[in-house]
Amino acid sequence: MKDQAEKLRAKIELLQNKAKTKTIAVVSGKGGVGKSNFSLNFALGLSSAGSSVLLFDMDIGMGNIDILMGVTPNYTIVDMFESDLKLTDIIEKGTNNLSYIAAGTGLSKIFKLDNNKFELFITQLEEIIEDFEYIIFDMGAGITEESMQFILSVNELFVIATPEPTSITDAYAVMKYIHLKELDMPFYLIVNRTYSEKQALSTSNRLSNAVKQFLNKDVVTLGDLPDDRVVLKAVSHQMPFLLYAPNSDVSRSMLKIVERYTNQNFDQMKSTSSYSFISKLRRYFIK
Repeated sequence: MKDQAEKLRAKIELLQNKAKTKTIAVVSGKGGVGKSNFSLNFALGLSSAGSSVLLFDMDIGMGNIDILMGVTPNYTIVDMFESDLKLTDIIEKGTNNLSYIAAGTGLSKIFKLDNNKFELFITQLEEIIEDFEYIIFDMGAGITEESMQFILSVNELFVIATPEPTSITDAYAVMKYIHLKELDMPFYLIVNRTYSEKQALSTSNRLSNAVKQFLNKDVVTLGDLPDDRVVLKAVSHQMPFLLYAPNSDVSRSMLKIVERYTNQNFDQMKSTSSYSFISKLRRYFIK
C-alpha cells in the first residue's frame, strides 16, 4: 500500500508539473519585424527571472536563434529524425545557459513525417515538458498550412507587429485567420520598433480595436519595444541585447514585458494545459 501511495503521489506531482508548462508560439504577419530577436530576449528574460525555459526555433529553413546568440549547435531538430536521436540529445545550452533547439535546414520535414515518426516526436516532447515552465516556439514569418496546425496546438499566441501599415495589416490578418480556426486561443500583442509612446499606443489600439470590433475578441498588449540602435549592435556582436546593453531603453522595455506577462491577471484570457498542447498535436498531425 505504501509503495502504491508513493507511486500515486509521484504521478500526481508529475501531472501537476506538466500542467504548469505554458507553450507559446511567437508569430508575425510579415518578416523583418524582429520576431526572432524578441523570442530570444523574452526567453532570456524569463530564464533570468528564474523560470526554466526551452526556446524552440521553428523558422523553416531560416532559423537564426543560434546565430543571434553567437553559438554553433551540435545538432538540430532535423538531426533527430535523420540520425535517430532523442529530443533530449538535441537540446543545446546557449547564452546564459538558455536551453534551445536549433532549426537547421529542412525543418519542413517535421510537418511531413509519417504517423510513427511523428508519434515518436510527440511522445518525446511530452516527456520533456515537465522539465520546463515555458516552451517558446519561434515560428517562421507568415503562416503555412503545416505551421498553422502547430500554432493551433499551443496554449498562447504572441503576435509581433511594428507601426508600419503593412505590418499592422498583416498582423491583423494572422490573428483573424487563427481566431477563425481556434476561437479560444489567447492573443498577446507586442509592438516593436516604436519611436514614441504615442506611436506605440496608436498601433496597439488600432490592432486591438479592430480585433475586438470585427472578431469580438480581446487582445492583451504586453508592451512595446523602442527602435533602439542597441539592437543592431547586439546582433552584430551576436549577443542578446539584454546582455549586450542591459541598461538600454530596449532592454528595460523587454523586462517590463516579461514582468507584465509573468504577473498577469487577465480575466478575459484563457490558457489550456500542456496536456491540451500534446493532444492537439496528435489530433492535427496524426491521421
